[in-house]
Amino acid sequence: MNKPYILDGPKGKESLADLFARRHQLIVQHFMFDPSREAAGKSCSFCADGDNGFFVHFGQCDVTFVAVSLAALEKLNAFKRQMGWNFKWVSSLDSDFNRDHQVSETPEEKAKGQGYYNYRQVLRRRAARDHVFYRDDDGAVFHAYSCYARGLDMMNAAYHYLDLTPKRREEDGLTYPMAWVRRHDLYGS
Repeated sequence: MNKPYILDGPKGKESLADLFARRHQLIVQHFMFDPSREAAGKSCSFCADGDNGFFVHFGQCDVTFVAVSLAALEKLNAFKRQMGWNFKWVSSLDSDFNRDHQVSETPEEKAKGQGYYNYRQVLRRRAARDHVFYRDDDGAVFHAYSCYARGLDMMNAAYHYLDLTPKRREEDGLTYPMAWVRRHDLYGS
């Protein structure tokens, strides 16, 4: 990748290469957090609950994990504290990173309800995705993998456990598959 993406992180401005933290592999979880909102959505929060538990083990396999969102870093940090998460989370608000990786849309695309997603034009986009990058010993960064929409299910251990139970996820008949999910701080309310 030749474009020098600069993101806002805990140490100030960081390049995509900086996010590797001296490792060769980087998992980027695009966490949907609209800059106009004070809290993130329930689906990405559901996934982040699992990410928070196992991201610390990745370093033993030359992998760094980071979440990236469009919201300002101050909002990300406040929500991260509220949810009790400790993974690294950076803002792409002043960067083309999300747009170039088909995670956010232009105002024109939003108005039309159409955008480029999963390598094709679609009417209704589901923007959730994970990306994996590789950095070689010379510092060159390569995009190695992308995962789209329900393809992210394989990254969520909670789904694997639910799929072992007799009633599974119980998503049949719901208005959409994840209608049952809440942010963990909102269950019981």
